[in-house]
Amino acid sequence: MKPPARAFWLSSPGEGEIREITLPPVAEGEVRVRALYSAVSRGTETLVFRGGVPESQHRAMRAPFQEGDFPAPVKYGYLSVGVVEEGPAELVGVTVFCLYPHQTHYVVPATAVTPVPPDVPAERAVLAGTVETAVNAVWDAAPLAGDRIAVVGGGMVGCSVAALLARFPGARVQLVDADPARAKTAEALGVDFALPADALGDRDLVVHASATEQGLARSLELLSAEGTVVELSWYGDRRVSLPLGEAFHSRRLTVRSSQVGTVSPAARPGRSYADRLALALELLADPALDALVTGECAFEELPEVMPRLADGEIPALCHRVRYGTSA
Repeated sequence: MKPPARAFWLSSPGEGEIREITLPPVAEGEVRVRALYSAVSRGTETLVFRGGVPESQHRAMRAPFQEGDFPAPVKYGYLSVGVVEEGPAELVGVTVFCLYPHQTHYVVPATAVTPVPPDVPAERAVLAGTVETAVNAVWDAAPLAGDRIAVVGGGMVGCSVAALLARFPGARVQLVDADPARAKTAEALGVDFALPADALGDRDLVVHASATEQGLARSLELLSAEGTVVELSWYGDRRVSLPLGEAFHSRRLTVRSSQVGTVSPAARPGRSYADRLALALELLADPALDALVTGECAFEELPEVMPRLADGEIPALCHRVRYGTSA
């Protein structure tokens, strides 16, 4: 008999706990994974932790292996890297990524795990879900060589998008954020940095990821005529005002949404969720993306760490969670 697994649960808004879970036997076509690392997707997970998911979005916001319902109790998360301990012979011993909550061990269908490429460390592979979001955003944005681009919002998603856009030939990318400390992250990613008041205007494309009304308004201000804002922010239960007067119509500006729940229609026909995630993992071979991991804690510390992430006491981009070798 294997010892029970342990999982992090949101017991009530603002409070978390670790619970023991008895795992089912591994059936044919399934794998048992021992977690090595997981990561807190700070924007979405802290919104969930605060109980900020509006009732109208309860179904849309469900994570692939979520248990419980919003607002609580709920087991939520989707950035896990581990080693397959049981399952098909070709997967046993393989390091994999899975869209699973924070848990020491778990049993999932073999199709739910994606092998991590040999040149991607497990510690960095926890970024796969966020880089996958960035891949989808870049597909939606459809940048051209030489575009003048701003990414407004230097959080985990915004920085991932900036890192990918910096690879486009001739692209001039500026990361815009109210926190001057993000300048160091921008430098590591190979892009310019500016505070909102100092950001360069006349941009062909702006990707907005600050999740603030002010950031979205500033994004529109930075556009050139006929430019596009790709909106990546998710505001939960907050209402947002958008300045659609002034020069919005005369300059023929566009605001376009982007959301990782569907594969961008701009991608090549037939591209699947699995294809998109595999591409994200390939892109993580770039060590510059280590700059997105700004904190780490042990799994057992999550009940104390999550409130500090939610209230901003820990100013993390990606906060990584490490696991021991036993349940």
